[in-house]
Amino acid sequence: MNPILKNILAVIAGWFVGSLVNIGLINLGHKLFPIIGVDINDMTAMAEIMPTLDAQYFISPFLAHALGTLAGAFVAYKIAVTHKMKFALGIGVFFLFGGIMMNDVLPGPTWFLITDIALAYIPMAWIGGKLAAK
Repeated sequence: MNPILKNILAVIAGWFVGSLVNIGLINLGHKLFPIIGVDINDMTAMAEIMPTLDAQYFISPFLAHALGTLAGAFVAYKIAVTHKMKFALGIGVFFLFGGIMMNDVLPGPTWFLITDIALAYIPMAWIGGKLAAK
């Protein structure tokens, strides 16, 4: 296969796998820690309640962001032909932008925003690349 096409496939596959992991963990979190009386599909209601939630409600989103990024970066590294770590880190940047947008749509506490932005994306993409390199 053409190396350029394979590198494009690495990005698409990394995004797809990372998104599946992210969505799966978010859904699991809603089952483990349901927010009573709030429709989780109503973004307005979720945005209103987010700042008032306890830390337990933010475990699942953090793990979803971190492990989704890690899985996506791992896959991108494995598939990419050249510049493997750059592709893994690129997945981290892609998910970082998504995380920033979600923190704008559903603003949580400041401690979560800082932790999420600082630890869930670029560091996890780097770890995913390092794990894939072994």
